[in-house]
Parts: sequence; structure tokens; C-alpha cells
Amino acid sequence: MGEGTAVSRDRDQIAAVIKAYDVRGVVGEQIDEAFVRDVGASFAALMRGEGAERVVVGHDMRDSSPALSRAFSEGVLSQGLDVVSIGLSSTDQLYFSSGDLDCPGAMFTASHNPAKYNGIKLCRAGAKPVGQDTGLATISEDLVAGVPAFDGPAGTLTERDTLAAYGEFLRGLVDLSDVRPLKVAVDAGNGMGGHTVPAVLGGLPLDIVPLYFELDGNFPNHEANPLEPKNLVDLQKLVVDSGADLGLAFDGDADRCFVVDERGEPVSPSAISALVASRALAQEPGASIIYNLITSHTVPELVAELGGIAIRTRVGHSFIKAQMADTGAVFGGEHSAHYYFREFWGADSGMLAAMHVLAALGGQERPLSELMDEYSRYEASGEINSELPSAEAQRERMEAVAEAFADRAESIDRLDGITIELAQGAWFNIRASNTEPLLRLNAEAPTREAVDELTAEVLAIIRA
Repeated sequence: MGEGTAVSRDRDQIAAVIKAYDVRGVVGEQIDEAFVRDVGASFAALMRGEGAERVVVGHDMRDSSPALSRAFSEGVLSQGLDVVSIGLSSTDQLYFSSGDLDCPGAMFTASHNPAKYNGIKLCRAGAKPVGQDTGLATISEDLVAGVPAFDGPAGTLTERDTLAAYGEFLRGLVDLSDVRPLKVAVDAGNGMGGHTVPAVLGGLPLDIVPLYFELDGNFPNHEANPLEPKNLVDLQKLVVDSGADLGLAFDGDADRCFVVDERGEPVSPSAISALVASRALAQEPGASIIYNLITSHTVPELVAELGGIAIRTRVGHSFIKAQMADTGAVFGGEHSAHYYFREFWGADSGMLAAMHVLAALGGQERPLSELMDEYSRYEASGEINSELPSAEAQRERMEAVAEAFADRAESIDRLDGITIELAQGAWFNIRASNTEPLLRLNAEAPTREAVDELTAEVLAIIRA
């Protein structure tokens, strides 16, 4: 017979760890084995109620991940569900396993966060997301009240290696066997890219130049967060020094991929979204493409020109995945370098996006910088953060910006924060962070001078 728990927990402490899209906190302070064991039990009870019989569990290379994933599995087993343990895994390998095995999944990772953090990304069968409104709130309530006991036999645990099947599946989606030989520098950041890149890209006409492939959850070389420019510096140097055709940088759990061209210059994730969208529309004319509202206007413009349907959504993977499911969109792109594919159960895969870039580059003779010129029409500010102490202060500053631009705005919308469209293709969005006391600004304009002027004007109001 399984066991429940009489342990009840403080609601505020749980709210600090169970966030909008996942579970994440400092190991030993906010989360420990007892905590994740109860999360596992609650998740299993929820999934059992929906007809699930087993849960697939994977983990990244952090020191705390094996023990935490085992504790979570114990919680699942106590509720009568079986566990398929796949061991070391990237997040998109876990999504593959959830889709391939048609069962819910749990991935232990804190993505790009520092070593002291860990967390859990949960999904239903077919890699369908679990967020606050679709399960995490229920788990939070269970942890406050204590997880009810299960009156039945415990489940059984089996181990399975899904890495080779994951690689074979991706190679079946993007054929790289006939591309011209390419030299590819890859910075795995001591994260799970060092585990998946050889399995997926090995044996292809690619000369892989590896950097920081050693799995090390202490991140001895740099943070595994390529969104920060300082963490791309080593890859940029390697690309130039080795004469590589391009560089790829993965975050800690390898679900995001950033691209550097042959000059060592970063390629905008929006441009990557435009390239992949164009490839998807060539295969399925008239298809729908999802993009979030801080993505470059290049994406919806190009999608319309190619006869596709561009669908705009809020920032955040739960919104993208929901729109993917509702609309049947073939592809979705976020400016944060998350890329979603209908053929990958609507889930995101940095590796699959990288393979599309390799196929596009290797299928013609131009260098990547020239190829990407087709998909880069505007200059962007990048995300600029301003710290404000309260939600009230954030709202006040956003409204002050809206008022200041009201007479020049061609449109103002509030889908996610405030987005203001101006003349001649210029626009900007300001929105509050979900996790920190920050206002985030993203701006775009036809020229660098114009975007710098726009950014300075908006920041002067926000930071007044």
C-alpha cells in the first residue's frame, strides 16, 4: 500500500518555489528530497486521476539532480504509478520520451540558473505542459494540506535509455545527410548539450569543434545562459579561431539554442524564427506560425509574404504551447530562443532548431551571415531591465510611458504589458517580470540610431 504524508507546508514558502510554469528553488533551503517526494506523490495522484499508469523521469547534470529525481520517483511509486527512469537527459529528450512513451513526464533541472538551484519541469502525456492553471495549483494545495495516501499497491521502477531513439527521431525530421561539409563550433556550457550533441549530430557531414562538453553542474567555465552576451564570448572566439562555419550555444538543459555566425557575431533568435518559419511554410504552404509579441516584426511580415498565417501571443511557453495546440500551428518561435515544433508534440527543442539552421546553411553555398540577411530587417534593443520596487510602481511607470507616446502611437495594445506601434516600423513593448521586481523593455526600429533614440526616450520615463 502506498503512503501519503501528514506534512503540511506554509503556503507562502510553496508559492516561492512552485512558479507559473515549473518548480524551482535553492536546494537545501527551498527544496529538498522530502519536498520533491511529496511533489511526485501529488503529481502522480493528479495524473492517475486522468488515467495515466506511468511517469517518465529524467534529470540534468547538477550534483543534486540524481537524488532529487529518485525522491520524486519514490513519491510517484507510492501513489501506484510506475516510473520509467531515463537518467541523464536534456529537457527536449524528456519531452521526446513523454511523447514517444505517451505518458506524463518530469525533468529535474534549473535550466540556466546557478548551481545551487534545481527544479522540476512537468508535462502530461505527449509533452503537454503543466502550469499553474493545469496542475501546479493543485499540487500546491496538496503540499499545504498534506498529500492523501493511496490505498493500493506501489508502482514499479524500470530504467530505459532513450538517447539513441531521441537522436534517430530528430534526424528523421531534418535530413542532414546531404548537406555540404560544415565546421560547427558548439559550446555546451558544461550542460546537457554535451550529452545530446554527439548522439544527434555524430556521424553526419559535420566537423564538431566541442567546447565545455564535460557535464558539470557547477558550471566552472561560465553560466549556461547564452542569453547573456558575456556567456557567448568563448564561443565567438572559438568560431573565429577555428574557422568554423557557425557556432551553437546551448543552455543548461539544452532546450534553448543560440547561434553565432562565421564572423563570431550573434544571430538574433527572431531571425532564426524567421528562417525556420520559411522552411516550415515551404513544406506546408498556408500553415500557421506562432510568434510572441517581443519577436521581431520580420517574422509576421515574412510569414504573410510567404502565404502563411502569423499568430501573435504573450511571452511564455505555456501560452505558445496552448496556441500551438489550439491552432495546429506548424512552428512557434520566441525571442528567448525557445522554438516549438508541431512534429515534436508542440514542445520546444533547441536541437531541432539548430538542425534546421544547419540544413539551411549546408544546402547552399553562402556564409551564414549572408544567408541570415534575408531574415534580419530591423535593429533591436535587446531586453533592457529596470528595477522598480513594487507592482504599483511598475504599473504607474507603464501608464506614464503610454501617456507620453499617446499622440504618436499608431496603436497601443495590452496583450502582455503595453505594446506601442509607431510610424515607419518602430515599436516597443514594456512588461513586468513574473519573477523579479523588474520592468522589461524591448524595442525595434529600422536603424540602430532610431532604436537607440527610442530606447533612451522610454527609459528616461521608466527610470524618472
